[in-house]
Amino acid sequence: MKFSHLSTYSWLRTLFLIGSYSLACVLSLFLAFELRYDFIVPPAAQELRWEILMWLVPLKLVFLFAFGQFEGLLSYFRLPDMSRIFAALSIVSAYLVYLWYLFDGEDCPPRSVILADLLFSLIFIGGMRMVFRLSRERLLSPPKIGRGSERVAIIGAGDAGASLAADLLSKPGLGMRPIVFLDDDVSKHHWHIHGIHVIGKPEALPQVKEKLGIRKVVLALPSASRKRIKELVDLARENNIVAQIVPPLSEIATGKVLANQVRPVELEDLLGRDPVALDSEQIEQLVSGKTVMVTGAGGSIGSELCRQIAAKKAKSILLIEQSEVQLFPIEQELIQKGYGGTSQALIADILDEERMRYIFERFKPDIVFHAAAHKHVPLMEAQPSEALKNNTLGTACVAALASQYAIERFVLISTDKAINPTSMMGASKRMAELVIQSYQAKPGNRTQFMAVRFGNVLGSSGSVIPVFKKQIAEGGPVTVTHPDVTRYFMTIPEAVGLVLQSATLGHGGEIFVLDMGEPIKIIDVAKQLIELSGFRPEIDIAIQFVGLRPGEKLYEELQHNDERLGKTEHPRVRCLLADWKEAEFTDKKLKQIKDSLITMSRSELKCLLQDFVPEYTPFFED
Repeated sequence: MKFSHLSTYSWLRTLFLIGSYSLACVLSLFLAFELRYDFIVPPAAQELRWEILMWLVPLKLVFLFAFGQFEGLLSYFRLPDMSRIFAALSIVSAYLVYLWYLFDGEDCPPRSVILADLLFSLIFIGGMRMVFRLSRERLLSPPKIGRGSERVAIIGAGDAGASLAADLLSKPGLGMRPIVFLDDDVSKHHWHIHGIHVIGKPEALPQVKEKLGIRKVVLALPSASRKRIKELVDLARENNIVAQIVPPLSEIATGKVLANQVRPVELEDLLGRDPVALDSEQIEQLVSGKTVMVTGAGGSIGSELCRQIAAKKAKSILLIEQSEVQLFPIEQELIQKGYGGTSQALIADILDEERMRYIFERFKPDIVFHAAAHKHVPLMEAQPSEALKNNTLGTACVAALASQYAIERFVLISTDKAINPTSMMGASKRMAELVIQSYQAKPGNRTQFMAVRFGNVLGSSGSVIPVFKKQIAEGGPVTVTHPDVTRYFMTIPEAVGLVLQSATLGHGGEIFVLDMGEPIKIIDVAKQLIELSGFRPEIDIAIQFVGLRPGEKLYEELQHNDERLGKTEHPRVRCLLADWKEAEFTDKKLKQIKDSLITMSRSELKCLLQDFVPEYTPFFED
C-alpha cells in the first residue's frame, strides 16, 4: 500500500482504523491488568503497563497491517477476516510469552495478563468490525420497495441452505425473510442454523404454510436428483407456494452463477436426470495448451463448447461462424470472462474451401469440434439441397482439410435423428458420419475422426422449448404434433461436457452415443412448462395437436440395425461399431451429390441420398 497515492477518503479511513485499533489495544491491556490485580493495580504494575503500551500497541498495529486489516472494507467482515485478526494478535502474544521466559518474568506482564489481553483484543477489534457490518446490513440496506419481506421456507439445511439463509438475513433489501428450514436428514431436525429452526421434512410444507404463513419456498439442494426436485416443486405448486431454487452444482462449478443466487425453477431442473460425473482432468489434458477450432461457434452447442474449452486452459480457441450476429455475443462473453487473449473470432463459411484452408494454414489447429450444421427438420425437408450442402459437403470440406493438415482429432457433432433417418436433416447428418469414417480409413491419414450423437437439447435455438414458452406467453394454444411423440432431452452444458468426454475416449472411426436417459413425452414437457409459468394445462392454456410434420418420427432410436453397441470407460458414453465405407466410394458419391444439387428435384435428391444411406426412409411429396 502506498499512502502517497491514497485518496482523501482512504487517508481518513486509515487514520480512523489506526485510532480505533489503538484504542481497542489500550483498553485490552488496561482491562487485563485490572482483572489480574482485582482492580487494585499496584504502582509498580501500573508503571510497567504504561511502559509496555508504548511499544505493544504499535507492534499490534504493524501485524494487523501485515495481515490485511487496513485494506478490507470496514463493513464487510466474515470468518476469514476474524481468522487473520486472530493470527496477527496471536503472534504478538506469542512474542510476549517468549519475552517472559527469556527474562524469567522480569519487566514483563504476567502470563495471565498476556492471555487476557489476547482475548480482549479479539473481542474489541472483532466486535468493532461486527458492529460496522451489522450497521450496513440492518440499518443501511435499502428497504424492499412496494411490499414487506416475504416469509420464506428453505428446503435443505446443508451448506447451500446455511449460506443462503445468512445472505438473506444480511440483505433485507432482497425482500425475503427465511423463517424455517426443512430437510430430509432427520439428524438435523430441531437444530438451529443462524437462529432459524430446522423443524422437519419437506413433506411438512403444507403444515408450515398454515402455521407460519409461508408464501415462498427456496430449494437449496444443488446436488439433489432431478426427480426429488420435481417432487418438491409439485408439492409447492399443490399448496399454492412459489418455488425458487439455488442453481445446481454444474452451473456453480462453471462459474455461471453464485451458490446463493436464487432463480425460478426451470424445466431443466425437472428433467429427472441426475448430474453427469465427468473426468475433468482427462478433458483438461485433451485441450490444455492446444489450439482448438470450433465450427458453428455462435450456435447453442458451439458457443457452449467454446465456454467449456476456454475454462480448460486451451492455448487458443478459433471461433468459426458464418453469421456475425451469432458470433459477436460469444466473442464478447469470452472477452468479459478474461479469455480475450486466447479466443479468435473468425467469419468463415465451412463450404469456402480457400477461406478454411487459410485458417488451417494460419492458425494450425490441433483439434476440431465440428458443430456447424442446419438442424431444423421441416426447413431442411423443404430444401434438401441446403441440408446436403451444409451438413454433408461442409463436413467433408472441413474433414478433408483436417486430414490433409494432420490435426490430432476431428469430432463431428451428430444427432440421434441420423439413426434410421426419416428426415432429410437426419439423413444428411448420417452421410456426414459415413464421410468422416471413410476419411479415417484413407491411406496416410493421421487424424482421429469420431462423431458424437445426442438428442434434443433444452433451450437450443429452434428447439421445442422456446416455441412452447412463446406460445404460453401469448396465451396459447400450445401446439404438440402428436399425443404419443417422445424425445430424448439433455441440457446444453451436459451435452457439451459429454462431447468433450467422448473426445478423450476416441481412437479414430468411432461413433459415440450419449446416455440420454429415458425418453420424455412432448405432451408432458408442454404441461410442465405451462405449470411452471403459473397456469393450468387445458384450463388456462389449451394444448392443440397438429399432426407430425414431414420427416418427423414418433420416437427416436439409439442405433442402426447393423451397428453394435459397445462400452467405453465412461458409464454415460457408449460406442457404436459398424463397417466403414471405402473412401473411393464416398468421394465418388460426394461428387455426384455436389454436381446434382441444382439440377435435381427434391425427390430425386432424396433418392440419390438413399443410395448411399440405405436405411433412410424418405418422405416424398405428392
